[in-house]
Amino acid sequence: MGKFSILVVILLCLQGLASSASGENTSMQTKSDLRRSVPSTVSAGWKTFFEQCPDPTKENHWPAATDLESWAKLRLELDKPLLEAADQLVKQYGVSVESKTFDGVPILEVKPKDWKDNGKVLVHIHGGAFTLFSARSSLRSSALVASTTGLRIISIDYSCAPAARWQEILQQVLTVFRSLQKQGIPVNHTAIYGDSAGGALAAGAVLKMRDSGMGMPRAIILWSPWADITETGDTYTTLRDAEPCYTYERELGPSAAAYADPADQKNPYVSPVYGDFSKGFPPTLIQGGTRELLLSGFVRLFQAIDNAQQKVKLDIYEGMPHVFQFKLPQSKEAQTALGKMTDFLKQNSF
Repeated sequence: MGKFSILVVILLCLQGLASSASGENTSMQTKSDLRRSVPSTVSAGWKTFFEQCPDPTKENHWPAATDLESWAKLRLELDKPLLEAADQLVKQYGVSVESKTFDGVPILEVKPKDWKDNGKVLVHIHGGAFTLFSARSSLRSSALVASTTGLRIISIDYSCAPAARWQEILQQVLTVFRSLQKQGIPVNHTAIYGDSAGGALAAGAVLKMRDSGMGMPRAIILWSPWADITETGDTYTTLRDAEPCYTYERELGPSAAAYADPADQKNPYVSPVYGDFSKGFPPTLIQGGTRELLLSGFVRLFQAIDNAQQKVKLDIYEGMPHVFQFKLPQSKEAQTALGKMTDFLKQNSF
């Protein structure tokens, strides 16, 4: 395992998204064994990772959508060890980190060692089911990517649901891009990447930017995007008992309800798989693993973009869990994915 992976592996599991349903005839022991199974086709280290993940069917339900106090308490609880590890991550990756505010929206500016200004910015939207984590507690993603790509990263510290709903959160993302424009960085000099729920928010924000006449980033990279926050798609059923970290009933469903009312959950700005990409969309790289219940969402999003004749690549990894890139960053799979991300940005003049 990597230096930090064992320390925070349970919380890293909570960073991703998956889904499940109850009522199967198979025994709980059989389901547990399936969730912890590790194929021989993955690199060393993942066995320990899967073994460390708690059984999600035995975890407590996350709060109801309207219980703001409980959500705030849960977020603080899960953030604490990640924040405690932040300084060590900064040192490990050799990045500099500075808190700023762009037109009222807090951001974290992450710069790699020996960074030189090329007039380009990679905007990051962190995951956490729209309800959890922060830009600083998500440094395991942004610091890793800054170090790998050599790019300046603006990680948006958006207001988490249910204290803010999807409309407000979406506008915070757009505000950051407008602020960058005021600073002399046009939208086409930016790229955007999001992990997990942040991937859904990134894609939804780009659709909104396009429809609002703001222009679009030069490229978009989506790590395990929660492309459809409703429990829709083949792998919500076929992979529900193989997902090592989450269930829809206990974690994802409450988060989806906290983020958007049921009537809004298939809005393209919320669940981008329902978007109309024929009007244009940036070159897109979608990365994920075969152990994700959201796999159907990746495929559906890829097909929607591809069928609209836009440039898109679907990059799927054998046996990998949700947002595997920062869960075991030195693994062969993570290094390959990070390399492809870097190459994709360069291929699109970024």
